[in-house]
Amino acid sequence: MPMPLPAPYRREIKATLMLAGPIVVTQLAHISLSFVDTVMVGRLGPDALAGVALGNTIFFNTLIFCMGVLMAVGPMVSHSFGADDHDAVGRSVRQGLWLAASLSIPAFAFIYHGGFFLSLAGQTPENVALAGAYLRAIGWGIFPFLGFIALRSFIEAVSRPKAVTFIAIFGVGLNIGLNYVLMFGKMGFPEMGLVGTGWASTCVYSFNFLVLLAYVGWQKAFKEYHIFSKLGRPDGHYFNELFRIGWPIGASIGIETSLFMATVIMMGWIGTSQLAAHQVAVQCAAFTFMVPLGIGMATSVRVGQAMGKKDFSGVSVAGFTGMGISVTFMCATALLFFFAPRWLVSLYLEMDVPANQAVIALAVKLLALAALFQIVDGIQVVALAALRGMKDTRVPMVLAVISYWGFGLVIGYVLAFKFGQGETGLWWGLVLGLAAASILLTRRFYKKSHLS
Repeated sequence: MPMPLPAPYRREIKATLMLAGPIVVTQLAHISLSFVDTVMVGRLGPDALAGVALGNTIFFNTLIFCMGVLMAVGPMVSHSFGADDHDAVGRSVRQGLWLAASLSIPAFAFIYHGGFFLSLAGQTPENVALAGAYLRAIGWGIFPFLGFIALRSFIEAVSRPKAVTFIAIFGVGLNIGLNYVLMFGKMGFPEMGLVGTGWASTCVYSFNFLVLLAYVGWQKAFKEYHIFSKLGRPDGHYFNELFRIGWPIGASIGIETSLFMATVIMMGWIGTSQLAAHQVAVQCAAFTFMVPLGIGMATSVRVGQAMGKKDFSGVSVAGFTGMGISVTFMCATALLFFFAPRWLVSLYLEMDVPANQAVIALAVKLLALAALFQIVDGIQVVALAALRGMKDTRVPMVLAVISYWGFGLVIGYVLAFKFGQGETGLWWGLVLGLAAASILLTRRFYKKSHLS
């Protein structure tokens, strides 16, 4: 008969799930935008699918870095909330919005000229043209997305995440409708194809941000933080503190996503079919990853609030509880990837179309490897989030470099191009890089939480 969990862990499981539930749904809604785009673009054929794969690589890797920097708002607010310091909460949110605006300028410039960088990376002119047109449309959504992240981090850090969830879910429905109208030229609009997908996403990001902005300004519960009444007054101390904590978070996440970005680039060297198959398989993995990512965000809040209360035992309990919940979920998704890959691929591609058969076969093979990294991916993202809740960001960034570049990128390249393993070798690099990160980050959290 298994031993029952100690009472602190039972309480923490309930508290984490209550907070993580809406956050997970929000994450799934966000990734659903990309999922919907991939599914609908898949109907345009493998070439368009390869174009959106390259475009998404530039856009989301840029977005993820900026989003990571803004994630500093979460631990800053959760620490202040746990310590019942209302003034510090308001200052953190205001400077988060200033930081979002500052990051948007270089991010927009990079995304808008993304086609140029893809051509330098050796992609085919046809794929570069499709991806570049897509990026010039979706790039206008960068500021509203980042502004939404700053406000969302505040709302989740004070344990009131449900409004964000409802807005994000509505945004998914809006994205489907706008994709249909703009991609296929309905209701008097010209048929834009892949470019229509980019404009649809920009509209959705703008809608989500404006609605959340109105909600935060309208809610009486947030009045005591004086977020907007002092928004026009930059606060150098809090801005610098946010950036000091945030840039290593952005770098850590960016280093991980750069492994996936480099894999996409190298997959494009191998061939268009391999690139399209990779987009299908990685999209499936990205969708399931939203659950442990949401659990990690909740864990970061729980760890941060415990730190603010100086409950150091609670810090350890919160971190390892989040990891346990994440591993449990990812075991289930690993089984799905391994035993039902063709069903998953059928969500993206028409299975009876002869032109799709090569892509389908490759995607099924890659999903078997994706099943392997589900568990370690779930561990590393929550361990990183738990460390973020402790405001420990610089050493995890170094560990990320070692794991993703030292192991993942190098091993993937060697297996793919020196040992002739092609797309399979690149995915083995992903598996081993994530496994190294899960070991190093978990060990770091164990040592930090037991020294607190």
